[in-house]
Amino acid sequence: MEKILIVDDEENARIGLKKLLSREGYQVDAVANGFEALEFLDREPAQLVITDINMPEMNGLVFLRELNRSHPTTNVIMVTAYGGVESYLEAMNLGAFEYLNKPVKLDELRVVVQRIFNGRLQQAN
Repeated sequence: MEKILIVDDEENARIGLKKLLSREGYQVDAVANGFEALEFLDREPAQLVITDINMPEMNGLVFLRELNRSHPTTNVIMVTAYGGVESYLEAMNLGAFEYLNKPVKLDELRVVVQRIFNGRLQQAN
């Protein structure tokens, strides 16, 4: 089963995304910040991380840099309510698969997640 980790300091966003993606048949875990996410991924790797950009302590872009060092094959979807060209370009240059604006639309997220997992399956064959 495909495993997804959600990283968001907003509890309602974490719970909502976890419920939506669990209903789609994915194994979903959620944590509140980048530090927790890195510790979690060291114990339980995930194929996909969905992370907010604007978080206290470690923002999503710093988290993505750290994730690239420790788990370079993990796919990442960045989400933000405060998107800008600079953060979009930096996220994509750091290897994010996609960059979505909040509130995340379920249909849009479903398509992106399917593209990630279908691409991984095709690459494995």
